[in-house]
Amino acid sequence: MEDYELQEEEFWRKLDEESMSRSGMLRRSAAAAFGLTVIASPAAAYAARFKTGEALAADGTPIKTLVKAAKKEGHLNVIALPHDWANYGQMISTFKKKYGLGMTEDNPNGSSAQENQAIRSLKGDNRAPDAVDVGPSFAIQGAQEGLYKAYKVQKYATIPKNMKDARARWYGDYWGAISIGYNSSLIKPAPKTFKDLLKPAYKNKVALNGNPLTSNSAVSGVFAAALANGGSLNNVEPGIEFFRQLKKAGNFIPVDATPQTVASGQTPIVIDWDYLNLAYGKEFPAVHWKVSLDPKPYGSFYCQAINASAPHPNAAKLWMEFLYSDQGQLIWLKGYSHPARFQDLAKHKKVPAALIKALPSAKLYAKVKFASDAQQTAAKAKIAAEWPGI
Repeated sequence: MEDYELQEEEFWRKLDEESMSRSGMLRRSAAAAFGLTVIASPAAAYAARFKTGEALAADGTPIKTLVKAAKKEGHLNVIALPHDWANYGQMISTFKKKYGLGMTEDNPNGSSAQENQAIRSLKGDNRAPDAVDVGPSFAIQGAQEGLYKAYKVQKYATIPKNMKDARARWYGDYWGAISIGYNSSLIKPAPKTFKDLLKPAYKNKVALNGNPLTSNSAVSGVFAAALANGGSLNNVEPGIEFFRQLKKAGNFIPVDATPQTVASGQTPIVIDWDYLNLAYGKEFPAVHWKVSLDPKPYGSFYCQAINASAPHPNAAKLWMEFLYSDQGQLIWLKGYSHPARFQDLAKHKKVPAALIKALPSAKLYAKVKFASDAQQTAAKAKIAAEWPGI
């Protein structure tokens, strides 16, 4: 437990340092309204004024009132939430059981780009997603377009400041590091680094989770490859070049990695999030799936946001409240991801020892680097320009 508390403290300290110049710029420029800063909570003043002692959302709405309104709507639409992704299966089933709402789970294997597109194309349609879970660069884009509704959950103040949009239109939910997962029954020798993946032994064996043009997982894979090959958070060109060489060597498979391709052996090596690769080891014991973390690892978080024109706005708010509750955050931790409120949970000794023991050593994450919103946006643009030509 202590190792992970120190790890998280160091993680947020480094991220604060990396964003200091950006925060200064935000104070000088109102045009950068989508930056990451702390917002004062009106709920504290609301609660102090009325002294009801009742649980309140950060906007002052009593949680009981929100639950009642959500139940009146009776339904919630979610999108791109595979049940084996960061333990979303348990998250969804627990939410449904707790509140009795019906749920539509659209396009479970969809990308961040497809989530935003669903908000655009289904505006005014009762089938539109009520909430989305997208990568940071896609969250920034969605907020700029006006796709999301500002909302602060009850636990908003305990979400690290560098995981928040300045206007609370989105905020981080969980984070992980890009890893190399492999079928140890088929892959010899075991790949330990990105550079290893260029070896002839891995011909037709290496896959990404998605396409970097539309998928945050794949964009993060390019970031990770860049760091491993002399690049930086400001320069992802070495990452693009790595995949160009991987393709030239015949090692890169143009197949999106999924649980099915992992189980079947179609993608025996997968560049993907640690929490997904770790889960495959438990989900498919016959595959003997193992996980490596490059010595220069890259990490990133995902972001929750409510559709600005959500057909079930109160259900969407209740979903957000559940995700950021202690119960919801621990469900993500059980799925091998690091929930946004991990530091707060650990501080108050709410993290079961068994969940900590299930995670890799904290030392593996000590060198993880995280891109700022500006670096995310710049990398996405560069990848969009060059990826089609690799």
